[in-house]
Amino acid sequence: MSKSTTNSPQSDQVRNDEQLVKKKPRTIITIITWVIAVLMVALMGTTIYQYFRGASILGIFGIKTKQSISDDSVVTLPTFSADNGYQSLKRDANADTVLPTGYRKKPVNYTVASGDSIFGIAQSFDLEPETVLWANYDVLNDDPHLISVGQDLTIPPIDGILYKWQDGDTLEKVAEKYHANVEDILLFPGNDLDMTNPAIATGTFVMIPGGYRAYETWVVPSIASSDSGVNSIILGPGGCTTSSGGYVGTYTFIWPTPYRVISGNDYWSGHQALDMMCYLGDAIFASDSGVVVYAGAISGGYGNMVMIDHGNGYATLYAHLSSVNVTCGQSVYQGQVIGACGSTGNSTGAHLHFEIRLNGGMINPWQVIQ
Repeated sequence: MSKSTTNSPQSDQVRNDEQLVKKKPRTIITIITWVIAVLMVALMGTTIYQYFRGASILGIFGIKTKQSISDDSVVTLPTFSADNGYQSLKRDANADTVLPTGYRKKPVNYTVASGDSIFGIAQSFDLEPETVLWANYDVLNDDPHLISVGQDLTIPPIDGILYKWQDGDTLEKVAEKYHANVEDILLFPGNDLDMTNPAIATGTFVMIPGGYRAYETWVVPSIASSDSGVNSIILGPGGCTTSSGGYVGTYTFIWPTPYRVISGNDYWSGHQALDMMCYLGDAIFASDSGVVVYAGAISGGYGNMVMIDHGNGYATLYAHLSSVNVTCGQSVYQGQVIGACGSTGNSTGAHLHFEIRLNGGMINPWQVIQ
């Protein structure tokens, strides 16, 4: 016997309600989709319309741009009147205000004062010391020790070569000679050259920006203790007879003055030494042990000088001494007093000119001094 099933009115109603619930989300999504589609079509239509009118897209949303402002727009500014009844605000320049002056275009003259050095003078004009040395070859002969109080020096406006034009010179030849560029010479405003016809009269001083040349200078030759017998003939009375033996250096070098301060020239290509601070009469010490190979006055601007051969390839030189406390051929130990600080020779004030040499060549004392 089969059992028949019949749907009650209540069950039918439940099924209908479930179907309605399922249809409602789909209906809402459909409506939203249509709304979005209509808006997109409207937006695209408006954009195309505005594009052909020359307006920007930002203008559609009410954002004004340069393009969306009509050409006949006029901005009216308020009328300015000085007689407005208000007292203007006064602003005085601050005492510390630095006013820009621009760089110099022409050379200037400088008179050497006591205590000056080529290095210090160059620093005060924001130049390299070589520039000042090159510009004053007729006075200094490429030797910074020939500086003296009262000298008139020419100070170029920028780094490079200040050149006096000669017969037969051309811009190309001069630029090549001093490793510079023709364009830099032409464009430097201080040269006052006509770019279309840069004719330069003989005797005219022309600035060669960035130019450089080799040095022509004289220094005391290095002396070995075994060769010191020739010193009195070649260098002066501070030499002595040939000697051998004596103290040998320690390969360490102490500061030869009481103060670890530079006074004047530091080490640079035109001054391969250190000018050390000391007061007149201060003790000067042997930087390392060795044998004195020269002690006394010498030409070339060094004044009273002591040179010590350290027997290991190194030699030290002490110049401008006011007095000398050792003799040629004497062995000295590191720290021994060899003389007194002075300003003899070509010097603008008391200081010690100190050199260190290795195998006859000049080296930077900063590399080895303690």
